[in-house]
Amino acid sequence: MFDTKFVIVVREDLAVWQKLNVTAFLSTGVAAAKPELIGEAYRDAAGNSYHSMSVQPIIILSADTNLMKKVHQRALQRDVASSLYIEEMFTTGHDRANREIFGTFSPENAAVVGIAFHADKKVADKITKGARMHA
Repeated sequence: MFDTKFVIVVREDLAVWQKLNVTAFLSTGVAAAKPELIGEAYRDAAGNSYHSMSVQPIIILSADTNLMKKVHQRALQRDVASSLYIEEMFTTGHDRANREIFGTFSPENAAVVGIAFHADKKVADKITKGARMHA
């Protein structure tokens, strides 16, 4: 049905609250960069209106620390724009502090805990090779 994938990969050893937090943050980054992924508002039978959501499924995968680094590198090598969350961002309390700490790391030394992107299916599969469906 879709020739693209909206993918989020989270590091498997995170606490549940961290996985949920990272997933939520990363999905907003992709949605902000790709407004065409967002559909129309929802309306229930009583006429109440609800926010629009993604028009396609979001695939949530998990990976260990080493595979997270590989996924990050593969996305960079293929010039696939992504949202990235690093471990140190858990120590901050707001967006400006997140940006400050994020800016002190490079791809070589970033402790990646989550990455999200939207790409062609084949490209997405190559980037996420080895990651598995989150359980």
